[in-house]
Amino acid sequence: MRGSSRAAAAAGEKSLGEVLGSLDSGQLAEELFAALASIEGSATLRRALADPSRDGVGKSDLVKRLFGGKVTDQTVHVLATLAGQRWADERDFTDSIENLAVLAVVDRADRRGKIQSLEDEIFRFERIVAGTPDLRDTLTNRQGDAKGKADLVARLLDGKATPETVRLAQQAVQAPRGRRLGSILESYLTVAANRRNQLTAVVTSAAPLGEDETARLRSALSRMYGREIQIQLIVDPSIVGGLRVKIGDEIIDGTIARKLEAARRHFGG
Repeated sequence: MRGSSRAAAAAGEKSLGEVLGSLDSGQLAEELFAALASIEGSATLRRALADPSRDGVGKSDLVKRLFGGKVTDQTVHVLATLAGQRWADERDFTDSIENLAVLAVVDRADRRGKIQSLEDEIFRFERIVAGTPDLRDTLTNRQGDAKGKADLVARLLDGKATPETVRLAQQAVQAPRGRRLGSILESYLTVAANRRNQLTAVVTSAAPLGEDETARLRSALSRMYGREIQIQLIVDPSIVGGLRVKIGDEIIDGTIARKLEAARRHFGG
């Protein structure tokens, strides 16, 4: 997000913090997701609410007229605050609504002491889908029935994941908004990690890491980034040896496969 959108998103997150605890976080999330669907479904409304040339108070009043009486006052407050900001791009506005809905789901998991479970389950779900071509094709088919995909997710995760994980997985397959499923789930993990003031490191190794190795790596990354690090491990024998570490958009690639490829290019092979 560019500068004005970052400030607008921060104002929205502050407004969410003002209402969390006064309403069940799950209900707040559902209302925000529903509002997002309504706004995404109307290009005219989306442009009107995100237009930086329009008066912020007027945009907030428009939200109150449209959503007042249809959702709780807490949700109207959050939406009106978001609409009243200056956005650099329409997509930043709708992305922020989604992020706040996800944050409300994460808040519910956190209050139930399940935030760690949610992070682990979302990561495992993403890896299972990525490694199962038929399932991946079904869940990412743009012509597929959204409800059917949500029902499939519910069946797959029944008894294996928290309700919060199921809800976020369903949201990811129902409303991808032009993004890859893996990218959506990664963004949800980022929201959860930020909630705990952590960073998530996706670590790829040729073989499973032992507890001591994982602890040393976590400690080294924590010193490097100045934050607590949550490690999610992927085992991929094709990298031969070494580690690939992905934190956000940054990749630290120390794999043998990469070094061999670099040597091949250097010698023109």
